[in-house]
Amino acid sequence: MNIIEGLKKEQIVAPEGYNRWLVPPASVAIHLCIGSVYAWSIFNPALTKELGVVASSSADWSLTSVVWIFSVAIVFLGLSAAFGGKWLEKVGPRMVGFVAACCWGGGFVIGSVGIAYHQLWLLYLGYGVLGGCGLGLGYVSPVSTLIRWFPDRRGMATGMAIMGFGGGAMIGAPFKEWLLKIYFEAPQYLGKASDVALTTEGGKRFAQVAGSLKEVVVASAADAARMPIPGAEGVYVVGTGSTGAAAVFFTLGVIYFIVMVAAAFSFRVPRPGWTPAGWAPPAASSASSKMITRNHVHIDQALKTPQFYFLWLVLCTNVTAGIGVLGVAKTMMSEIFGSTLPMIVNGGFAATYVLMISVFNMVGRFFWASTSDFLGRKNTYFVFFVLGIILYVSIPFTAQQVSAHPAVMWLVMFYAVTMIIFTMYGGGFATIPAYLADIFGTKFVGGIHGRLLTAWSTAGVLGPLAITELRDRSLQSELKALAAKVDPAAFQSKFGATVDHLNELVAAKTVTIAKLMEIAPAGTIDPTPSLYNTTMYTMAGLLVIGLIANMLVRPVHEKHHMPHEEFEDGMVQ
Repeated sequence: MNIIEGLKKEQIVAPEGYNRWLVPPASVAIHLCIGSVYAWSIFNPALTKELGVVASSSADWSLTSVVWIFSVAIVFLGLSAAFGGKWLEKVGPRMVGFVAACCWGGGFVIGSVGIAYHQLWLLYLGYGVLGGCGLGLGYVSPVSTLIRWFPDRRGMATGMAIMGFGGGAMIGAPFKEWLLKIYFEAPQYLGKASDVALTTEGGKRFAQVAGSLKEVVVASAADAARMPIPGAEGVYVVGTGSTGAAAVFFTLGVIYFIVMVAAAFSFRVPRPGWTPAGWAPPAASSASSKMITRNHVHIDQALKTPQFYFLWLVLCTNVTAGIGVLGVAKTMMSEIFGSTLPMIVNGGFAATYVLMISVFNMVGRFFWASTSDFLGRKNTYFVFFVLGIILYVSIPFTAQQVSAHPAVMWLVMFYAVTMIIFTMYGGGFATIPAYLADIFGTKFVGGIHGRLLTAWSTAGVLGPLAITELRDRSLQSELKALAAKVDPAAFQSKFGATVDHLNELVAAKTVTIAKLMEIAPAGTIDPTPSLYNTTMYTMAGLLVIGLIANMLVRPVHEKHHMPHEEFEDGMVQ
């Protein structure tokens, strides 16, 4: 038997007496690998300073362009899941899991080449497109398998699989930070800014190095402290040193490939007619109260039902509200509280915050999905939306209070609110496959789930677009307002140009809110914490739409059901 034949569905049917609890570890392992996508924000500082290393240089990639790599990966997650879901039903989870390993691991390797040669398109192609396909295929391969192995606890089963995806960043975040520190190489240091002759041309800073003019960055004390290996404030030569991101990408690609291949070869599917010992389908009255159907809807017929599109909106709005924050989680924490509570919110605190997001995301997936077995899926989503609206609206209030009256209580409130949000964000992902199985039956749930994940692709665009575009508009407005308050002479002394050149200085990353605050009049309130206010109100509005869509979900009309003779093949549970 060749390798390809050994990957096919008919070759991985479990023998008599097979222990179904051997399947979840393989599912969790794959999801832990691909779930590291949630720790993407760990790479943001390194990728936006790849040339400057200690601070962003004029040619470094912007935060917006880097965040969009994450968005592209999520888009291709949904697209590959939509096409791969039906293929999964045909070839089985082992084949799909193996291909996912090749895409995810290979995407990291190609991305490492893009970083090393500073070619952004290669990073988009590798991590975004190829890696995104690995995400989608790796995401759907365990779900339908576990639903068939655990018909008695659908919510718990999907929670187990998708819990790993939420927990990927819990392992990935500290591991990536550790690797970045290992591979980090400090750039050439010229000395303190006061000791180096600097010139400004086109918004860029230059200094004489070995007889020639070289672009440099001026690192503040805060910049120097945020380096993986803290250094001195002052002037550093652009293009020297390394953030270590390229080496980290290559290392992760190899590790993820090995782990995912091993997990894929551990997959088994239940034999025809298998059911758990002592289990019987729920009584009709119990199933009806929780909207659990005893019928099955064909994958293509599901697209003709209004229920599919209501559930699509339910998932899209829930994910959009959370995914935009996830993509810039570390950056948002640093910007909102880094300037108001700098002694507490430093680089290590922000990294731990990303880790805790992963923990609560993971716990929420298992907790809410398991809870939905008792509450019902529709009621569970009702809780998500109503509570979520309240929590998102509270974030701007917290940011406003900490800006005017810096106090730890506002940090605690923000921390608690966002952690609850992320439990429901993760819980939404884990609950939706069981919701689909309840509404459409289990026969084609893998394929239907894959197609519904196009909602995740859409959210992968809408979330980061909203949070970056609305933040950028707020940022530009605040920079102009802050520059107008600064003494013109102090401005020219610090930046080597007049306020009239503000736009080009901002474009070259020479002028930032933090640097303007250093020369702002006493008593000036740092506007950084308010940059995300408009975004949070927008997210709350999206949750209102999701709440309405969830309320409209009803059982599928019997005209869409498959005739019994079409699904009584012994494989349906």
